[in-house]
Amino acid sequence: MSSLYLVRHGQASFGADDYDQLSDLGKRQSVQLGRYFAGKGIRFDAVLSGTLKRHTQTLNGISEGLGLPLPATQWPGLNEYSSDAVIAAVHPVPLDRSPTPDNYRQYFRLLRSGLLQWMLGNTEPTNTPDWQTFGKQVIEVLDHVRQSQAERVLLVSSGGPIASAIGHVLATPPEATIELNMRLRNTAVTEFSFTPKRHALLTYNTLPHLEQMDYAEWVSHA
Repeated sequence: MSSLYLVRHGQASFGADDYDQLSDLGKRQSVQLGRYFAGKGIRFDAVLSGTLKRHTQTLNGISEGLGLPLPATQWPGLNEYSSDAVIAAVHPVPLDRSPTPDNYRQYFRLLRSGLLQWMLGNTEPTNTPDWQTFGKQVIEVLDHVRQSQAERVLLVSSGGPIASAIGHVLATPPEATIELNMRLRNTAVTEFSFTPKRHALLTYNTLPHLEQMDYAEWVSHA
């Protein structure tokens, strides 16, 4: 059995003008994950990454902590959907983006609603592929991994593509796939085993690099 490690990016800049940047915490999370891999003697035969800045920055942090370069194949099919476009398709009124608990809760409530309508084919978010196309792009990545000769593969992406990959392997309905997406934590590791014929889920949403009490405040979701 070969192994595929799917890693969600580190904490990004939620509420900022440019979300697609790791926060200082996101950088520390990424480096710590690399240190964990180094401590376990985990090395990768192949690395895949989305093309967003937060993907590249997370990969750089992992590489720093691992103490090894991680040349990656950049794969646009691993990029995230536009959450703003998904929300706007069901709630066209602009949201208050100030970082308050109420605004945070409203954002994710609307995101859940928008994702469901998009996945059911009831909306067409601006500059966003339909859900079937989005999922097909993720499946193409999984097919590529299965057909490779690699024993251990690292994949750095976002919550949407990783949840889509899990949903594909487990054949989950849209509502369950959305919950998988919403629960993914920053730099969480989900592991698949794979053969040339299939993937199988081994672990989901784990944070082995942040398990010590010293890192309890490093756990984040956005």
